[in-house]
Amino acid sequence: MTAGGPRTTLTPALRDAAFRWIADDPSPDTRAELQGVLARAMGGEPGAVEDLADRMAGTLTFGTAGLRGPVRAGSNGMNRAVVIRTTAGLADWLRARGDTGTVFVGRDARHGSEEFAEAAASVLAAAGFTVRVLPGPLPTPVLAFLVRKHGAVAGVQITASHNPPADNGYKLYLAGGGQIVPPADREIEAAIAAVPAAVSVPLSKDYLPVSDAEVDEYLERVASLPRGTARDLRVALTPMHGVGGQFAVDALRRAGFTDVRVVRSQAVPDPDFPTVAFPNPEEPGAADELLKLAAEEDADLAIALDPDADRCALGVRERDGSWRMLRGDETGVLLGSLILSTVDKPDPLVATTIVSSSLLKSIAAAHGARYAETLTGFKWLVRAGEGLVFAYEEALGNCVDPEHVNDKDGISAAVVACDLAAGLKSAGRTLLDALDQLAVDHGLHLTDQVSLRFTDLSRIGALMARLRAEPPAGFAFEDLLPDADVVRLTAEGVRVVVRPSGTEPKLKAYLEVVEPVSGDLDAARARGADRLAALRAQVAELLKP
Repeated sequence: MTAGGPRTTLTPALRDAAFRWIADDPSPDTRAELQGVLARAMGGEPGAVEDLADRMAGTLTFGTAGLRGPVRAGSNGMNRAVVIRTTAGLADWLRARGDTGTVFVGRDARHGSEEFAEAAASVLAAAGFTVRVLPGPLPTPVLAFLVRKHGAVAGVQITASHNPPADNGYKLYLAGGGQIVPPADREIEAAIAAVPAAVSVPLSKDYLPVSDAEVDEYLERVASLPRGTARDLRVALTPMHGVGGQFAVDALRRAGFTDVRVVRSQAVPDPDFPTVAFPNPEEPGAADELLKLAAEEDADLAIALDPDADRCALGVRERDGSWRMLRGDETGVLLGSLILSTVDKPDPLVATTIVSSSLLKSIAAAHGARYAETLTGFKWLVRAGEGLVFAYEEALGNCVDPEHVNDKDGISAAVVACDLAAGLKSAGRTLLDALDQLAVDHGLHLTDQVSLRFTDLSRIGALMARLRAEPPAGFAFEDLLPDADVVRLTAEGVRVVVRPSGTEPKLKAYLEVVEPVSGDLDAARARGADRLAALRAQVAELLKP
């Protein structure tokens, strides 16, 4: 809306909802913030009514990985009042199930994280739980580890992971250290809806700190993960302004990898993420500083963690001397192959998701291991079945030690990646050589993605409906409803999976072509690249709005 155009009217219902929220908000800062927005809306300032309506448009809901939203006043944002009511609902739900033991609370270094973690701990302590608060901003996998190790009934991590700087979030783990799955999410939301105003929720400071020695238990476990003995490796690393920097260096040092060079401009936690437009290693350009350092320092391996350090991306030197980041599927199959070649458990299981490369299935078969595919998200992967030894998703998530961290873990993945790279280096090989060998053994698996962003979310539903009503010729069509809003198209050596994103206003199509390798790998790679480009163009046309 422009200053000269028609202005949206402030309705009595919206005005009254804002007044009620202000009265019920225990934080003077967000009370004043919302009062200011309301005053501007009542005064007719352009855009103010829309701003107020967005802030009061319902409440944040549990998505793929808990609550996430902008740090701001109002019911539809991350703020102290929302955290208090969310935690009170969680406490009621846990008690109704008879789960009244220990809850761990952790946080990252984003705006509001310290305040929100304190609020969550205070609510849980007043509700009668034994509450343990982690010492300062720490990686999310540390919380998942402690929940599992100490038999806690739940864990709360205040983090927005790799979201933009303005956001924060609330990630919930249940007993066993796995993230929540339906119907728990809807049950907890119903419990939250029944909670009274945040200002009337009891609070208590009767909670206990987690000791440094207990955090060390995680580091010692991670340091024990390498299978090989080679340690000659130079590593370039970035925590991307998040909480994983010094922690990852400590973990690698304990594992014997002492030559680690950290991107100085991104080494210290900074909630404004000043050097990256979007603090996600998957985003184009996000790892530029890392790859620059790797080249300057003549590194053997580059590692990028996302801000809460549960994701790990690897960078490698190409044969022409340039550097690039591996795709999540490439990292996943490399780590999975290493673990399957060294696992000492009977009848092991590996898992990935329906949108990841199918190469892991072939690798598992070659090792006589079981293989499973799940819906997207680690909350499903860690529930793939008994005997799980490794799981990954193409979005840079890897679980290399599910017995101790029942979720994706960027720190432990980094240690295992260094173990792999050092072992290959000692034999005069590289990660690219290992990928080439997998292609020769199992066929060249090439993946890509078509991603469409929308401001009108109804268009995503319309495109999915059209795809179901008019599936393209030449493909076998599979609809995964009602389990998931996903369609799968397959043909000989080709797979396309289409789904709405669970965390962003996007429609995503995941592409894979499999090209047999008989003789010349470069020729197979050229044929595969041509087939993938043609498939990408076909899918882009198919999904054209």
